[in-house]
Amino acid sequence: MNERDFADLAAGHALNALSDADERAYQEALAGHPQWELHVRRAADAVAAISDTIEPVEPPASVRASLFARISELPQEQPAFAADPLESDAEDFAAAGPAPVDPEADVPRPAASFGWGRRRWFTLAASVAAVLVLGFGAVTVGQLMAPPAAVVALEQIEQAPDARSASTTMADGTVATAHWSPSTGQSVLVTDGMPALASGTTYELWFVRGETPIAAGTFEPDADGKAVAVLDGEMHAGDVIAVTIEPAGGSPDGTPSTEPVVAVATA
Repeated sequence: MNERDFADLAAGHALNALSDADERAYQEALAGHPQWELHVRRAADAVAAISDTIEPVEPPASVRASLFARISELPQEQPAFAADPLESDAEDFAAAGPAPVDPEADVPRPAASFGWGRRRWFTLAASVAAVLVLGFGAVTVGQLMAPPAAVVALEQIEQAPDARSASTTMADGTVATAHWSPSTGQSVLVTDGMPALASGTTYELWFVRGETPIAAGTFEPDADGKAVAVLDGEMHAGDVIAVTIEPAGGSPDGTPSTEPVVAVATA
């Protein structure tokens, strides 16, 4: 089992959606690879976040039926490392089309071990549907549990041998920390306490190179003013990472409209 497959199992474990066989495989893999514990924490945190932020809703029966039909149409990988003997002799249900679904029926639970193929993904996706209302979108467990790109970039920077950071605290109490790594070519700004903005405005990132500001993308902090934002473009040594308040969508002419509300010197 590779790390990606374990991450999928960790998502299923957090959702209490694994068969007995997959639960055993999950526990054995975790015992053999304790460094994969981070996937367990991520999955648990994601499920907790969902339960904390989504109000319980009773979906109409038609949503459940439509969701199951969409799941049956999703393409699934068939990894070569773990062939499922039941899959090899099974009817090609994808070619035959989705089977009729009784909206009032209980979610089916396979009695036998089902490997890493279509049936495991079906069970996981059905469990996600029990946690929140997905509407009619095709959402996979991997997409749900995947960390944001900015978090991934921050982890890559922190793990790089040339990782560097610099922090500043502004007069209003905002704390901003820039993280960067020349070897990864990435830079990230982490904020805490950014003030809420008026409607129709956004925060915009800049590399200030000498006297020249270079736009590097926009971001929106959460209700606590926290954000992890990747800067677009290449950072140069000595750049100041700045944040201004701009119209929604960013500066219309590519230059700052206000004085910086955050400025982090990296030299």
